[in-house]
This record gives sequence, C-alpha cells and structure tokens, in this order.
Amino acid sequence: MGVECQRVGPERLNELEPHVRGTAALHVADSGIVDYAAMAQKMAKRVREHGWKIQLETEVRELDSTSNNVFLSTTAGEIEARQVINCAGLYADRVAEESLDAQIVPFRGEYYELVPEKRSMCQNLIYPVPNPEFPFLGVHFTRMIDGRVECGPSAVLAFAREGYRLSTVNWKELWETVTYEGFHRLAARHWKQGARELLQSMSKRAYLSAARRLIPELHMDDIVASRTGVRAQVLHSNGDLEDDFLIQKSGRVVNVINAPSPAATSALNIGRHIVQDHVGVSSGTLSA
Repeated sequence: MGVECQRVGPERLNELEPHVRGTAALHVADSGIVDYAAMAQKMAKRVREHGWKIQLETEVRELDSTSNNVFLSTTAGEIEARQVINCAGLYADRVAEESLDAQIVPFRGEYYELVPEKRSMCQNLIYPVPNPEFPFLGVHFTRMIDGRVECGPSAVLAFAREGYRLSTVNWKELWETVTYEGFHRLAARHWKQGARELLQSMSKRAYLSAARRLIPELHMDDIVASRTGVRAQVLHSNGDLEDDFLIQKSGRVVNVINAPSPAATSALNIGRHIVQDHVGVSSGTLSA
C-alpha cells in the first residue's frame, strides 16, 4: 500500500536497463535494499540499551503454556514468560504447540553473482514475472549495498532443514519430507518444475539459461557461485505451498509459521502487526 509503480514499454525499459530484454515492465522508482545484517545488529543494540537480553545459541527443547505463563525448557535453562512469539523459521512447526495441518519443507536457494566487470549490466533491482503457482520469486538480479550484483536464487528441495549444501543430508528430516502426504501431492503436480530446479542447482549452464531470460548477453564466465540460503516453506497436506504470511495464536504463544519473501523487507511491519493484533499491546508500549 502506498507504493508507486508505473508500467513501461520496451523503449523506457531499455533506458532504465539497457541490457534487459522484455516487452513491458513495472518500474518501482522507490525500490531499494538495505544491509540487513547491519540493520539486525542495530536493532539488537537498541534492545540491549533498553536492558533486555538476547540469548544466542540456545535451543528450545520444550514449551508448556498455562493460562498465566509460558514455560520454556532450553539448553540455557528454564525460562518463564508472559508471552512467547515463535519465530523459529525452519523449526517453527516443531516449536508450535498446536498440531498443524501443514509441515515446513526446506528449499535451498543458491545464488550466483556477476563478476566485477559485468556489474554494470544491472542498474536496478530486476525481477521476472512470478509464477502464481509458486511462492518463489524466480531468478532475479539484485544490486547489493557493497556494489555486488547477485543473481538468483534457485528453489530446490533441501535434503535437511539446514541443508545449505547439496551434499548435506539429514536422513530423518528427509524421510519426514518425502513421506509427507502434502509432498506427494506437490511432487505429482509439479515434478517438472522440481526437476528443472534440481538441474539448475547441479548445472551452471542451466542456471545461466534462467538468468539469460532477463539479461540475454550473459555468458558462463560472467557469473560466479555465491552464497546459499534455506527457505522455511510451509506445505499444506493438500499439496499447496503457502504463499502468504501464516501467523497463528495459541493461548499465550504466537506462532509465526510462514514468513516468505519479503519477510526481511517487511520485518518491522510484521513485528508491529504481531504486537498489536496478536499480543494485544500497542507498539508504543514496547518502544519505550
């Protein structure tokens, strides 16, 4: 809401992005990016300045809520709280108290980046038209704060919830995925797309082919492998991928089960929504 955009034709598109080919585009002049790691560090600093504690490297083993409190058993000891917000990402469905008719399935996103001498081929943030059947953005180009230009990501099934490499396999977690009825239905419906994503993950040439749909002038030597990430994607038992935020409240626990892109971009507004609509406290109360 409040985001201004303009539909442009090929001539204006060529002015904005001389190396991109397309018949039309939506130009969002106010789009941009931030250094999200630096932003998170700044927010952590503010939290500590207010006397609150951030407990890192701590695993929640058990969660038990009553009408007045929530008790958490963690690797750092017992914690008692009035409210708990579960934002456990890849493990949010496990932490959630209530039973869900859904399961988190991990999808690994692999990125390439343009070599320095080719970074001028991307002047802005370039996105393809998304496939409405999938909650993934597809291969796109992003100018980073430090001047790098990322290309990606892919969206291939990860063989572990923290499967940041193709070779990382957690057999128990993989078994949970492949035996889940929702995955069977998803695979039966979209196995061709899944095969393309896997090929793209294993073949740089296939990845380049996807990138060249936006910038046809790219060659093999113009891109180099970069970082990877794992997306915590909710898959319903009917085989549908959840394409929106999924936030549920159970007693004194608010479960953020699905937070797809643009979760980082929307982080502050998501937090405000959770506090005001689910926790029942005004944002001004918590910002003191």
